[in-house]
Amino acid sequence: MRIAREVADDRAAPFRAPVDSPACGGGIPVKPLGLLLPALIPSWNFFDVIAPSPRIEYALAPSSAIPQDGWVEFRPRPQRLSTLVVLRRLLWNPRWNETLFLVSCAERLINAPTDHSQNEIFSRLAAGLRHAPDAWLSFRLVFVSREDLAIQREVLFQSAPRRLADIAA
Repeated sequence: MRIAREVADDRAAPFRAPVDSPACGGGIPVKPLGLLLPALIPSWNFFDVIAPSPRIEYALAPSSAIPQDGWVEFRPRPQRLSTLVVLRRLLWNPRWNETLFLVSCAERLINAPTDHSQNEIFSRLAAGLRHAPDAWLSFRLVFVSREDLAIQREVLFQSAPRRLADIAA
């Protein structure tokens, strides 16, 4: 009877590994700081290539002709920000997140063009330009770089115009 009770108690008891077994680290001391550092200081090895980031410029035209001038940078960066605005943006900045998404769409459009990337850029541009529904919208991707003392602007992509009223937002 006593043997049967001990076997039953062993089956009901949870498994407990010895302290020096591999399940408990095998006797190797665990360094919590070593586990936390990769989360606090990320690795930057995910960049394949360092290249200029594309800027999105748009133009509104009265017809479907490709505009030659009147290009406006979409969401230009502000020249100055107050400390309070910077602190608020550290916690809540959905507009900047959307701008980063558009930059990744623009990079994809240069490297591997898809209709999806072009449609996303058109829809985000059109969402802020509903004041002129009869206009035609075009966008282009401009890469800005510095060579010596001169700033070079290179247009790598220009979209065909679309009627603003036809773009689904």
